[in-house]
Amino acid sequence: MSMAPTSNGSGVTANGNNKSIAVTMEKRERIRLERVEGDRNRMAESDALVVWFDSAKIATPSDCDGMIERVVNLAYTGVVLYPENLHALSPAVPSRMLKVLHAERAEDLARLAPLPGGGKDVVIASPDVELLGKAAEMGHKTCFRAYVDDGESLHKSIAEGQRHAYLMIRFRDPTNIPLELVIATLQATKTVLIKEINSPADVDDAIVTLGVMEVGADGVMFSPRSHEALSEFVSRLGRLERAAVKLEVATIVKCTPIGMGERSCIDTTTLFSPTEGIIVGSTSQGGILCCPEVFFLPYMELRPFRVNAGAVHSYVYNFGNRTDYMSELRAGSPVMIVDRTGTARRASVGRMKTEVRPLRLIEAEFQTGERINVIMQDDWHVRIFSEDAKPLNITELRQGDKVLGHPAKPGRHVGIKVDEHIIET
Repeated sequence: MSMAPTSNGSGVTANGNNKSIAVTMEKRERIRLERVEGDRNRMAESDALVVWFDSAKIATPSDCDGMIERVVNLAYTGVVLYPENLHALSPAVPSRMLKVLHAERAEDLARLAPLPGGGKDVVIASPDVELLGKAAEMGHKTCFRAYVDDGESLHKSIAEGQRHAYLMIRFRDPTNIPLELVIATLQATKTVLIKEINSPADVDDAIVTLGVMEVGADGVMFSPRSHEALSEFVSRLGRLERAAVKLEVATIVKCTPIGMGERSCIDTTTLFSPTEGIIVGSTSQGGILCCPEVFFLPYMELRPFRVNAGAVHSYVYNFGNRTDYMSELRAGSPVMIVDRTGTARRASVGRMKTEVRPLRLIEAEFQTGERINVIMQDDWHVRIFSEDAKPLNITELRQGDKVLGHPAKPGRHVGIKVDEHIIET
């Protein structure tokens, strides 16, 4: 049976005896779940992450060395408030952030009345299903707050959670398997899934949660009580962008061999889909979406983790409007993988493979007149994407062919966009 959690002083919850439970083999049970049908496609979404902060035991904005004052100016998107601190902290939470009230009794809802608009924009969070029903009748969005420590509580969290706008779960065990089951079951629903991080110092858990099963949870509630942990979390969060990259159709104006040189293959630690690639270009005006080795090759096995990317001088376009020189990438370096719609995801370099090969210059022009180029290995099996995301062998490109490219404003210094007059040819 599920054990009811109690609140501890750090803003996270723990079992009443404050001791970890030894899970025996007898405790384990086979979990059978069925996917809940819906029309949501989380893989196609590029929305910002949901990041909430739990204000439990914080009475004023200056408490905990001014933690709330700092949180509201960072990448957090919501703050969970309590009846005892609602009126003191609510004015410090800007309108761009979601206010969430944790309620345990009907009287807690009455405390919203003095807020602007009667607090109708406040989300009500609670483990009490009847209380959430009353909040919904009052016009509030609701969040079912669950604790999972066995199969029964897992089933309950899913069955009830899908009825609400938000489902926030705290898991007893350190494994991510229960979270994966919830993601798989609810991935097509509109319910926003948030994992509550047990420890206010466990930055790793907060970051890993957002990448579980590739799509990850929609968000986390991570509530540091030290500025060092908060700084580390925000820094790492900034490297987890779920971004959309601008792709436009460009027209091939030139495609010609240029002789020998060094080119690099980017071997990543992920597998590409047939519509994903990496943006590579010779200049900061933009680049071309280069195909991975996922398409048929007559004389060699596929390498679905690889992009035969280009000459060593090339820019590889990355998150945060940054670029990396091809020659700078190493095992462990982050790279941006982009699909035909411009949806981007993060991956890591597993290996860079640089060899001397014949090279070919490919130049393309956008409708605006801006020109971009990429220099790649001069071989039939090297490909770039057509305007409809089909592979085009670069040795067969002709003037007038349409390809997918990324236009960018020129000007880079150590990979960072700078505003200055620059001409690159």
